[in-house]
Amino acid sequence: MAGFGKWIGGGLGWAFGGPIGAILGFTVGSMFDKTSHESQHQAYINSGSRPQTMGGDFAASLLILSAAVMKADGKVLKSELDFVKSFLHRQFGQETAAEYVLQLRQILQQEIPVRQVATQIRQFMDHSSRLQLYHYLWGIAGADGHIDSREEALLHQLASYLSISSSDYQSIKAMFVKEIGSAYKILEINEKASVEEIKKAYRKMAVKYHPDKVSHLGEEFQKAAEEKFQKLNEAYESIKKKRGFN
Repeated sequence: MAGFGKWIGGGLGWAFGGPIGAILGFTVGSMFDKTSHESQHQAYINSGSRPQTMGGDFAASLLILSAAVMKADGKVLKSELDFVKSFLHRQFGQETAAEYVLQLRQILQQEIPVRQVATQIRQFMDHSSRLQLYHYLWGIAGADGHIDSREEALLHQLASYLSISSSDYQSIKAMFVKEIGSAYKILEINEKASVEEIKKAYRKMAVKYHPDKVSHLGEEFQKAAEEKFQKLNEAYESIKKKRGFN
């Protein structure tokens, strides 16, 4: 399959094993050797250190958890799939999006052990990449213009499974669910924060959300991470305008 070939080219490391490897194995059949990928996964576990997440590992994680979010409300509508296609196209371009959608269709046919998949991701994926992955999932949930309560409940669970802190959960959620005080939530501060506290929070978040934090995933993911960074800047500019400081 073309999509799987791209993952190999982009690098599949720890995603060869565990529940993620099992799901990928179902989608590509005989191209995926169960014994070899489980051995490689066990080697990572025995190494005692976190292996670097590669583009293929991230893409596999993204598609599997995206499928879980899409199925959270009990159905996958054509209109929803079309919205997700459009989302992937905007994020990654036409060619890559077409490959991802091909794999996504296969993954949607399976039962997804969400907690086990998320546990594997938490064990092997660095924090910056997990934040970027989680940001994507909110985008997928809201791709049809509405976030269903069951989708939001799953995203809340995933925050716990992925070791996403409560403040990071609220920050990323606020980028997609606009409420009073959303700009402050994105910066992980409250509305009573002083100007100096706001500036300090922005500098801290700018480091945390900078696209360079995920440069190891490859150019397409680093470029897509700019959206999260842009939303942070928009929140900061909104607060500056409201509070009247430069």
